[in-house]
Amino acid sequence: MVTTAAYGSWPSPIGAALAAARDGRPDHVGVLGDEVWWTAPRPAEGGRRALVRRRPDGTEESVLPAPWNVRSRVIEYGGQPWAGTVRADGSPLLVFCHFPDQRLYAHEPDAGPGAEPRPLTPVSATGGGLRWADPVVHAERGEVWCVLEEFTGPAPTDVRRVIAAVPLDGSAAEDRSRVRELSDGRHRFVTGPRLSPDGRQVAWIGWDHPRMPWDGTEVQLAAIAEDGTFHDARTVAGGPEESVPQVGWTADGRLLHLSDRTGWWNLYRTEEDGSQAALCPRPEEFGGPLWTLGRSWFAPLESGLIAVVHGNGATALGILDPDSGELVDAAGPWTEWSPTLAVHGTRVVGVAAGPRSGAEVVELDTRTGRTRVTGSAHDDPVDPAYYPEPLIRTFSGPDGREIHAHVYPPHSPDRTAPGAELPPYVVWAHGGPTGHAPLVLDLEIAYFTSRGIGVAEVNYGGSTGYGREYRERLREQWGVVDVEDCAAVARALADEGTADPDRLAIRGGSAGGWTTAASLVHSDVYACGTIIYPILDLTGWAVDETHDFESQYLHSLIGPLDEVPARYRERSPLEHVERITAPFLLLQGLDDVICPPVQAERFLARMAGRGVPHAYVAFEGEGHGFRRADTMIRALEAELALYVRTFGIDRTDVPELELRK
Repeated sequence: MVTTAAYGSWPSPIGAALAAARDGRPDHVGVLGDEVWWTAPRPAEGGRRALVRRRPDGTEESVLPAPWNVRSRVIEYGGQPWAGTVRADGSPLLVFCHFPDQRLYAHEPDAGPGAEPRPLTPVSATGGGLRWADPVVHAERGEVWCVLEEFTGPAPTDVRRVIAAVPLDGSAAEDRSRVRELSDGRHRFVTGPRLSPDGRQVAWIGWDHPRMPWDGTEVQLAAIAEDGTFHDARTVAGGPEESVPQVGWTADGRLLHLSDRTGWWNLYRTEEDGSQAALCPRPEEFGGPLWTLGRSWFAPLESGLIAVVHGNGATALGILDPDSGELVDAAGPWTEWSPTLAVHGTRVVGVAAGPRSGAEVVELDTRTGRTRVTGSAHDDPVDPAYYPEPLIRTFSGPDGREIHAHVYPPHSPDRTAPGAELPPYVVWAHGGPTGHAPLVLDLEIAYFTSRGIGVAEVNYGGSTGYGREYRERLREQWGVVDVEDCAAVARALADEGTADPDRLAIRGGSAGGWTTAASLVHSDVYACGTIIYPILDLTGWAVDETHDFESQYLHSLIGPLDEVPARYRERSPLEHVERITAPFLLLQGLDDVICPPVQAERFLARMAGRGVPHAYVAFEGEGHGFRRADTMIRALEAELALYVRTFGIDRTDVPELELRK
């Protein structure tokens, strides 16, 4: 029976605890022998990342118990945190990074009862210490090769990065001098090494401030001597205005790399004469932004075929014949494939999600073309009739520019609203800002839509997935284009009669938190906003209030500080709190080193006494991105409470949110 009830007041089986329990996705897949391994979120276990092993009989097990946390902090966003190899006796040898101390550890899970990980790297008391990512195990050399990030002083920018070799025998666990440095340090940022099949050459990616990796990177190629040292490193692809996010090798020893030299990340192969051939030139993305090290959008197979993640907006897993250019996509309901691929023989393993399923570990057999879920299988914790039905929309913004968005109308199988009522809507601004909102099932979205509140995820100008021109709309226009695009979508939904123009909200985290705060300053579209671990003061963030990786990001997003200081002041929400009239909720992790709480505290101090209702909820032990179940529950319930109060929704099951003025 369908009951009539006002939008926002509908009951729902999708609670905050359920949404929190399903937060996150599997990542960093690998194949060891006949087993598939990956990392997985554990919100109920302090937000740690577990290492999961799927045996050939289909059973899954967490290899390391709590509190082991398989996650790297290199460039703060991390990267591939583990690698492994199969020993001669068939047992696995693992190397992984433990989040609390950032040391590399070796572990032999089949060594018998009581087998414990043993440290491979030392601890440093200087600044952020020693950190490691993107490892490759070379058992024959007795080493693991990886990226070393070493702090040389107390400031976040007192840091150097090189490719290093760590002994597997543990001799460097207390002795930094036992770590061999392989690259020459010419670049401030590097990815992990990729060895040619014959072991004679190695390739990696490097770049320098003020470029971000989606602006311009360089492929380095070096010879490997018998003693394992690198020689004669040279740049063979990429450049200051050409982004290369991945390199690799074909089975017959030819170099592969992704490049956006045409305006789209496409796949290239270095031919015998040194030329670079585009293997499947299309106005599609075969790559993405390198926010974490060790991402893989392509993976060569022994047969010569290449598995690729590609698409325009949504992504698919395809198998590419590099000689003919023929590309065949895997069948299935998935609309978003993560940039993590592993191959073994004729199998390709990845992570995929869709509008009706969360992220799963999926295997494609290239012999048969069949796909199957092999790990972290999605199951419906509630009747899927409560899930939203997304709409892929393209809106028109200022100057007629296209704006891509996903619209999730309110949806419930047993509730409908009075005929004349229009629903409230929340515009979601994704982080990055060089990022993308994927079209996948998100129980946080369903938490709102199943209660009668619509959601519109906006892939504003600057988002990835639509080519470099779309991505660079945000160049020196951050706080303008993103704000305008989100407002254009909100207004369009109201003008067409989809949303209630008096009950529009905006929310976002990180860069999305910036867009939310800037929208409350520069727009009168929204009745309220939820600001989550945001950037609020551009000048402070540009000088010394963030980490090294993004410390010069604003050169492209705003302009060089020494050239346009007034622009930094004009764009910063902190400098214009008097323009904010709408209620807001500010959520902040107190351990956040990317968007530090000091910015939130300065912002709140300036808002005090201005008569604008607002709430501040801070979380101890949380960094950039909430990972603990109790945090996510409190944050989601507080956000709903803001909308209930601001939109005049009648609900009695929402914890009280105390608003101050």
